[in-house]
Amino acid sequence: MDEPYPSIISEEERRARRAQRAAVRRKKQLERRRRMLRQLVPAGALALAAVVLLSAWGLQKKPEAAAIEPEEPVAAVQTVYEAPEPQGPYTVEADSATVTLDDTIDSSYAVVIDVDSGTILAQKAADTRINPASMTKVLTLLVAAEHVEDRLDDTVTMTIDITDYCYVNDCSVVGLEVGEQATVRELLYGTILPSGADAAMALAAYVSGSHEAFVELMNEKLEELGLSDTAHFTNCVGLYDEAHMCTVSDMALILKAAMDNPLCREVLNARTYETAPTPEHPEGQVLSNWFLRRIEDRFTDTFQIVGGKTGYVVEAGSCAASCGQAGDGSLYVCVTADASSSWQAIYDHTALYQTYCA
Repeated sequence: MDEPYPSIISEEERRARRAQRAAVRRKKQLERRRRMLRQLVPAGALALAAVVLLSAWGLQKKPEAAAIEPEEPVAAVQTVYEAPEPQGPYTVEADSATVTLDDTIDSSYAVVIDVDSGTILAQKAADTRINPASMTKVLTLLVAAEHVEDRLDDTVTMTIDITDYCYVNDCSVVGLEVGEQATVRELLYGTILPSGADAAMALAAYVSGSHEAFVELMNEKLEELGLSDTAHFTNCVGLYDEAHMCTVSDMALILKAAMDNPLCREVLNARTYETAPTPEHPEGQVLSNWFLRRIEDRFTDTFQIVGGKTGYVVEAGSCAASCGQAGDGSLYVCVTADASSSWQAIYDHTALYQTYCA
């Protein structure tokens, strides 16, 4: 067995990121409590109650000793790792205009959201947990991109552990061979365009040292985005597992977060990508996003599909997550699951965008 990759994330970085996400969770909990109070108590009564509570607290609070200024300034603690600005928590909400979809679309689960307003335009069992299949790789891309943005030209060597994993689990692959080297940038494109499990697993090993450690980062990201109540992933490629789940609404917000990342958006919007020649592939490989190339002709210049990822496992049927942009720059996200075929998923996305967004 090949030696495992050393993690590019130090323990200091991991602790800093966890602390930052804990702060985000606390903020989310506080906001949730405030929303509950606003719903239960009229605004005037709430303000009066706050004044009374604060006054009572001030009366009961024991006086504290005056703070003593230190004679010498305290040395500043050096920051070992500066984590990126946390995203989210992301939310979307239905309103009185939200349409409940029926069997006019083939997919059993669907959601269409207006990204700018955070409004659900149409939905169908949007809060039911499903297996996201290879739509999982959108989160794989996002987590990897946040850690490798300054290392895109590093090379990663394919190992027999990865190729065996893909073979045993019958995964879709780029076709990288044992010992073949690919750049981190090529692995990002390989994860999305041909839905390559070999590329995704190589990214996981490069970033975290192991698949298991990378999945931990993925679930931490779900927490940061405010989705961990309904979403939990057990692998980075989308294999079926009873504990590997999310809702189509969750996946819509994961895609939104990915589209907010410039590197992810570049990858998700690519129709094709050509890899560099290697001894194993002397002419390189042309990677292709089948979904984008087949759906884009169904729209005029005033509406474009600017990102997309499909998925399929028997338990989830054909799935797809995509982002559309109107002529005025407005962004929309559509996610569907359990369509009867990959083409039917395209028909559903086309119909939903044309009806509710275009």
